[in-house]
Amino acid sequence: MDSLIPLFQHLLHADQYLAGFVASNGAWVYGILFAVIFIETGVVVMPFLPGDSLLFLVGGLAASGAIDISMALGVMFAAAVIGNQTNYTIGRWIGPRVFHWENSRWFNKEGFDKSHAFFEKYGGAALIAGRFMPFVRTFAPFVAGVTCMTRRRFTIFDVTGAALWIGSVTLLGYGIGNLPWVKGHLQWIFLAMIIIPGVLALVGILRKKAQPAG
Repeated sequence: MDSLIPLFQHLLHADQYLAGFVASNGAWVYGILFAVIFIETGVVVMPFLPGDSLLFLVGGLAASGAIDISMALGVMFAAAVIGNQTNYTIGRWIGPRVFHWENSRWFNKEGFDKSHAFFEKYGGAALIAGRFMPFVRTFAPFVAGVTCMTRRRFTIFDVTGAALWIGSVTLLGYGIGNLPWVKGHLQWIFLAMIIIPGVLALVGILRKKAQPAG
């Protein structure tokens, strides 16, 4: 648990770290953006990376002229689509035996169960809505693979969800990310982006469990 504290602090101060990286390394930032989005969406054991807050921050940096908005959108969209395709493929390869796995350092059983319940309730739409929800975003394509959704159907939801997620959150940051009030409260905005979607997903799952069978 103690090892998560520095990580959480880095997420809440991502604006400082990313801005410093851009100033020092220039175009290499696009490689970092691709890697972070790909790992969060494509690697089941990494559901805690700063997806939404990173997109918002990138939009703000693009508005200030630090990075190119078109290049950033293209790179992150590609990473989101390829990441989900990779995650789906892993799920297809592993198959239903994942339901018998126990919680471990490399597998978040609770995160998987929540995403599976969300996916069972909303079907393919969960792949789109899940883009905006931490943990669900990482596990939803994996669950789609485990439950053997067809590749063609999955790809439609994958591309649509990636476009909506990358486009909306990044362009929101582009539009308001440099306003004085927003810049002064970025830590709270990032925290809300992490907590609120997760709470909404949990409420939906609990309501489903509370409904009488049949």
